Amino acid sequence: MKYIGRLLGWMLLCINAVVAGLMLLSAYSPYLNPSSFPILSCAGLAFPVFLAANLLFLFFWLLIYRKFAFLPILAFVCCWGSIRTYTPLNLFAEEKPDGAIKFLSYNTMAFAERQPHKKESSNEVLDYLLNSKADIICLQEYIWGGKLKQQDITYALRSYKYRHYHSFANGLNGLGIFSRYPILSATPIKMGSRTNGAIAYQVKVNEDTLLIINNHLESNKIAEVDKEVYSNMLDDPNKQNLTSGGKQLLKKLAEASVVRASQADALASIINESAGKKIIVCGDFNDSPISYSHRVLTQNLNDAFVESGNGLGISYNRNRFYFRIDHILLSPNLKAYDCVVDRSIKASDHYPVWCYISLNEE
Repeated sequence: MKYIGRLLGWMLLCINAVVAGLMLLSAYSPYLNPSSFPILSCAGLAFPVFLAANLLFLFFWLLIYRKFAFLPILAFVCCWGSIRTYTPLNLFAEEKPDGAIKFLSYNTMAFAERQPHKKESSNEVLDYLLNSKADIICLQEYIWGGKLKQQDITYALRSYKYRHYHSFANGLNGLGIFSRYPILSATPIKMGSRTNGAIAYQVKVNEDTLLIINNHLESNKIAEVDKEVYSNMLDDPNKQNLTSGGKQLLKKLAEASVVRASQADALASIINESAGKKIIVCGDFNDSPISYSHRVLTQNLNDAFVESGNGLGISYNRNRFYFRIDHILLSPNLKAYDCVVDRSIKASDHYPVWCYISLNEE
């Protein structure tokens, strides 16, 4: 009996070693360029699964055989940077200073799929934006039509004196900005996509000029049939569903990650050329914090949520794809306070992300 118990313990240790190895792979997968390793570069999506499994092993070893707890602890130490990036804790954050501006980024899902804005039935997204009291608002999927008119959007947000809208080539997606401060310029960034892209704005805030880059990076193009496959995998995780469904989803995710990699590289080049400027990069990245795109873009920028947010900060809220894919990144001469993924509005398939930003950090 003692022999069997010891054998079982060694078998569990081996399983823990595999889990720890997979956690390491997923944690460091952002260093793999999707152009060369399209499948492996998606491993970061599984990071929370391996993180949770390793945590369970830690509790198990502490209760049963403390000597083996070294393995999950070692894995946590090796992955600490990724753990903090994925689920930061800033419980004793500083209070925002006077003069900090409120910055908000929001994928509106076409203003909640073009919900009309009337006296008797107002548009939830427009109401939220108006009540947010944000100083600068960057919007993705800025699309109107049907019973929602462009003039409805402009009139609802008339308290913002400065605004700009850009439509992508296919006319089915767009980016917008509303600001209480003058917009000096708005320059589209070429990314070779008809449906996604970025705009670089120069915004004058008192004595400072901010470079704000508003993004909607390449979508994963998960169709309704793919969402159904994913749901079937979760509801009935048998071998056939996991194998066939996993291959189908992974292929799409890998293809999209390759496109996003080149887009992220283009943005990183602009950020590098703008070194020393006060820079805000925001929007729907369609990538989690453990991804090539996020790593490349945070080489010279800080993630506002990592610096001043708490928890997972899940920003996509539909179809059980629970990830933080909406980000606000800041140059080191800016500082974020109280970054929040705001779950108070569920009109879009994304939650808005906002924070206060101090411009006086030199």
